[in-house]
Amino acid sequence: MKIIWGFFQNQILGMRWLYEIINNVLTNVGFDINSKLGSSLQFFIFNVVKIFILLSVLLFIVSYIQSFFPPERTKKILSHFQGIWANILSALLGTITPFCSCSSIPFFIGFSSAGFPVGVTFSFLIASPLVNLGSLILIASFFGLKVAFSYVIVGVTLAVIGGTLIEKLGMERYVEDFIMSKSLVDIESPDLAKQERINYAKEQMVTIVKNVFVYVILGVAVGAFINYWISADTVQSVLGEKNPFSVILATLVGIPLYSDVFGTIPVAEALYFKGVSLGTILSFMMGVIVLSLPSILMLRKAVKPKLLIMFIGIVAAGIIIIGYIFNVFQFLFV
Repeated sequence: MKIIWGFFQNQILGMRWLYEIINNVLTNVGFDINSKLGSSLQFFIFNVVKIFILLSVLLFIVSYIQSFFPPERTKKILSHFQGIWANILSALLGTITPFCSCSSIPFFIGFSSAGFPVGVTFSFLIASPLVNLGSLILIASFFGLKVAFSYVIVGVTLAVIGGTLIEKLGMERYVEDFIMSKSLVDIESPDLAKQERINYAKEQMVTIVKNVFVYVILGVAVGAFINYWISADTVQSVLGEKNPFSVILATLVGIPLYSDVFGTIPVAEALYFKGVSLGTILSFMMGVIVLSLPSILMLRKAVKPKLLIMFIGIVAAGIIIIGYIFNVFQFLFV
């Protein structure tokens, strides 16, 4: 069993075979893979190809599953639950949507218009970009399954707690009036044939890959630069264990950026290789994915400033707490 698991971890998730192929190709064409240029080029090519292979396969699978949960059906499922169970289910439903934070906001608006409690819609809004099958597999391929499953658990927990707090604080009145007064026609989505679901999954896969292409390229390029061109001492002085504010700084640095989990993982990997603590890395990732500036600007169109500030504050505080907890218990994952 251990041998089988090792093969799955190294060859399927880690794609060691691809690493060796790229290594041999670069060596044969004259690159010194032990030099900074050769190593960074190897890192860049390997991670770009690896991410897009995993991304394409995972997006097809997730999109096929998602075809069974169109917005109308999702709303119908959620309508049967109340209280924290509605938040939990909303967060779990968010995990099967392979969207970035900006793409999740139309769903948030749709759920709010349908009359769902504001806390339930925010649980979906937090979980949707943060946690999905793609993030689980990709994080497992870089950091291992223990880190991946822990990331998913804390992501869903953050979504449930964040949505519940917003609900308990009675923030419904701070959703923009045009959304709350908007009437929707409840049209039951037609059942799709198998081939229609396959076509839908293909279209979703191609569309999302095109949308994230630039961010993956940029993320891998930044990761290669950090990994091979910035000294470990420099990274450690800013985000290392000796800086007690490293988690807060990583979260704040991530907020102005815009990417998704696929673009942030290569940067996270590079920081990890430089000795940055796991919790600090996860805080950076979550800050980029959930609290990116473009998504905040889009969300402002749907909610009033007080609710927007409350959302940012609760999520940022949760991310920072999670980061410090992971840093304290990092020994469990190494």
